Amino acid sequence: MSVPFVQRYRIARYVIAQRLQKRHRYPLVLMLEPLFRCNLACPGCGKTDYPDEVLKRRLPAEDCLSASDECGAPVVSISGGEPLLHEEMPLIVAGLVKRKRFVYLCTNGLLLGPRIQDYVPSPYFTVSVHLDGHRARHDALTRPGVYDLAVDAIRSACAKGFRVTVNCTVYEGMAAEETATFFDFVMGLGVEGITVSPAYRYARARQKEAFLVRDRSKRLFREIFKMGKGRRWRFNQSNLFLDFLAGNQAYQCTPWGNPTRNLFGWQKPCYLLAGEGHAPSFRALMEETDWSRYGLGRNPMCADCMLHSGFEPTAVNDTLKHPLKALYVYLRGQRTEGPMAAESSPVDQ
Repeated sequence: MSVPFVQRYRIARYVIAQRLQKRHRYPLVLMLEPLFRCNLACPGCGKTDYPDEVLKRRLPAEDCLSASDECGAPVVSISGGEPLLHEEMPLIVAGLVKRKRFVYLCTNGLLLGPRIQDYVPSPYFTVSVHLDGHRARHDALTRPGVYDLAVDAIRSACAKGFRVTVNCTVYEGMAAEETATFFDFVMGLGVEGITVSPAYRYARARQKEAFLVRDRSKRLFREIFKMGKGRRWRFNQSNLFLDFLAGNQAYQCTPWGNPTRNLFGWQKPCYLLAGEGHAPSFRALMEETDWSRYGLGRNPMCADCMLHSGFEPTAVNDTLKHPLKALYVYLRGQRTEGPMAAESSPVDQ
C-alpha cells in the first residue's frame, strides 16, 4: 500500500473517534464535483451530456470549502468534469490544504503541464491523473494524443515534488497481461501508487457494453493479482479492498462513506446513481436518505458495482475492526485460487 503513514494514521484516528462516539454513519471521503464541463467526452463518464446552461456553471470556492467544513471528512476527492477548468481551483485546493484535508485532484492531465505552477507541493495534496491502460487503449477511450500529454504531465509533476497517483479504470476487453504490463509502466513513472477500479455501468454513462459485470470483475482481478506476485506494484487503496476485488471478501457498500457535493446539492445516495435526488445539506443527506434502498440485493442498479467509492469505506472499517485479518492479507497478498466468498446478503446498515 502506497498511502503515506501520516495519512493512514490520521484517517484511522478519525474513524476510531467516530466509532467511540457511536456514530454508525460518517463520511470518509468528500466527493467534490464543482463543475461538470470537461475537455473530453469519455464513454465511462456521461457528465458532459448535461445541457449547456449546466455545463457553464461552477460551484464557487466558498461553497466548496463550506462543503468540506460541513462534511468533515478527512479526505476530499475533487473531480467533475475536469477540475483544472475551474478558475478558482488553486484557491479551493489551498483552502482545503490549510484545513489539513488530504486532497486528491482528479484530472485527465491535458491542462496539468501548464497549470501545475499554480499549486504548491504538500503532503496534503495529491494529483490523481486518469490513465486507463496503454496508449492505444487510453486514446481509444479519450482521443488521440491524450495519453502522451498525460504521461508527460505525470513525469513533470513528479519531478517538481508533487504527490502523484494514477487512477485506472479497468474496462471489459482489457486482458490481465495487458493490465499487468501497464501497471509495470506506471510504477516506472515514479508515481506514489495506483487507484484501480472495475468499470461500472451506471445510468449516465455511455457504451455500457464496455463495463464489467461483477463475476467477470472478480475473475479478471484474480488474474491480474496473480501476475502481480513479486512485481512490487503500489496501490493507493487498502489491502482488504483489493482482496474484495479478487472475490475474497463479502462486502456491502457504504454509500455514505463517500458523499457527493455537486452543482445541485448533496447527491443521493452516491455520485454514480444520478436521478435519485439531492439534499440541501449534508445533515439532510445523512438523516433523510433511505439508505436501505441501496446496495447489492436491494437495488438492481447496484448489482455490478465494485467501485472504491462505495466499498473502500467498508474495507477501511473492516481493517480497523479486524486488524489481524488485514495484516494477514497484507503479508500474503490477494488469494488468486480457490473458492470465492459468497456474496453479502442485504442487512440493515
